[in-house]
Amino acid sequence: MYKEIRLSGFGGQGIGLAGVLLGRAAALHGGLEAVMTQAYGPEARGGASSANLIIGDEPVDYPFVQQPDILVAMSQEAYAKFRPTAKATAQVLIDGDLVTPFPEDVVCAIPATRLAEGLGRRIVANVIMLGFFTRQTGFLSREAVEQSLTESLRSKLVPLNLKAFAAGYEYVG
Repeated sequence: MYKEIRLSGFGGQGIGLAGVLLGRAAALHGGLEAVMTQAYGPEARGGASSANLIIGDEPVDYPFVQQPDILVAMSQEAYAKFRPTAKATAQVLIDGDLVTPFPEDVVCAIPATRLAEGLGRRIVANVIMLGFFTRQTGFLSREAVEQSLTESLRSKLVPLNLKAFAAGYEYVG
């Protein structure tokens, strides 16, 4: 059984890093198979970007996400572009301050960027969203993702990122 996951936003939000952290958590600490691809617009910062993962309990035969089961959107442009490509029943997670969902869509929202600003570093909004993703989907354990963060980031960045992850994981809207 596979889950197709698309993390999306704009360049500079750390979408690619969030995908790497999630894939590592699944493959190295979650006992699952994972494959990831990335896409981004021509602009290094500000253009649309996405990290696309397929995670499952069997080897992945085809590495490209076609219809996400889970969509994370951290910008309006990404939501508008990628929501129509996701399954109608997809679980949709958004940065509620940056994305206005379609009226008929059911979403789970967190003010990830605002929470990151409260921690003093807007750049950790991606990790806050990763914490929210982990809690909302129940797909991976908190420990697996925290271990991925600890092993993947430079040691001086780990405390802030663990705090950001906890803020997203523990968020109650």
